[in-house]
Amino acid sequence: MIRTGGVNRPVEISAAGRLEVRITTADVGKRVSVRRLNDPAAGGEKFTDTVGVLASWDEGVLLITRKSGDTVRIAESSLVAGKVVPSAPARRRGPSASYAELAHVSTRAWRPVESEMLGAWELRAASGFTRRANSVLPLGDPGMPLPAALDVVRRWYGDRGLPAYVQTATGAEGTQELLCAELERLGWVREVSAEMWVGALAPVADRGEGAGVVLSREADEAWLARYQRKGVSEVALKVLGSGPSVWFATVPGAGGGAPAAIGRCVVDGRWAGFGAVEVDPALRRQGLATRVMTALARRALDEGASAAWLHVEAENAGAREMYAGMGFGAHHSYHHYRSA
Repeated sequence: MIRTGGVNRPVEISAAGRLEVRITTADVGKRVSVRRLNDPAAGGEKFTDTVGVLASWDEGVLLITRKSGDTVRIAESSLVAGKVVPSAPARRRGPSASYAELAHVSTRAWRPVESEMLGAWELRAASGFTRRANSVLPLGDPGMPLPAALDVVRRWYGDRGLPAYVQTATGAEGTQELLCAELERLGWVREVSAEMWVGALAPVADRGEGAGVVLSREADEAWLARYQRKGVSEVALKVLGSGPSVWFATVPGAGGGAPAAIGRCVVDGRWAGFGAVEVDPALRRQGLATRVMTALARRALDEGASAAWLHVEAENAGAREMYAGMGFGAHHSYHHYRSA
């Protein structure tokens, strides 16, 4: 028998030895691996394993936030095993980087037109152009209790006629699983999730010649004609042009029309951040995106960068396949929570 949280239960014996629940309420905030017994009436597997951050353990219910940002509710009475595991799994490829480093690099590559600090939270606004430029980046303590901080956030964005968003991250050391769980408990709704991928820069530059790609310091009318966000305002142009060293790539279209492909890269120290890689739908799978990435990567190498990052959505299978082939891999997930 074992005792966990005041509940006695028999322990399953396996060939590997005795299963034990080695976590307690004192482990809230740590990364854990737990096994629970499923309801026999539901059929299927006898056990379910869950790995993530133990966000809370109250009234006989554990809340575990997984790498994807999803929160799983587990009845304490169903636990048959549990242990604390390392805060982040070892990366098998790609450059080593902390979440904090990548968060700072990515926000420098996509600056708002207005920002204000609330403790270690940055409130960012850009007239609604993209959630990233119009959301809170919480990289520490806001300097007040969370409900009070969220009230300040709502008022700040409300004064600007914008919905209140908080950008969080999960799945790496130092990410914000606990904050995600608290936001959900307080009624905030997760609307958008994506992943940040990282990789070495040299293999991207070596993919080809980058022939026929024109590089520029500004997003001209031709580049904007291919950009997916139509009706780009002056505010949007400021955001697009923000960053330590910004480059825009264009593959000219036939007959002087809209470009066949475009891309954007921001060089910041050892990092090159890629984005806005778009190809004419009629010309996809002809290597144009690779040519754009190659040309931008070579310019970034010339400026001293050695590592690369980008954002990719879970449902964009084509982009994920292409980036994986270039040596990129997921570092963490990020999410936007909106005030209900």
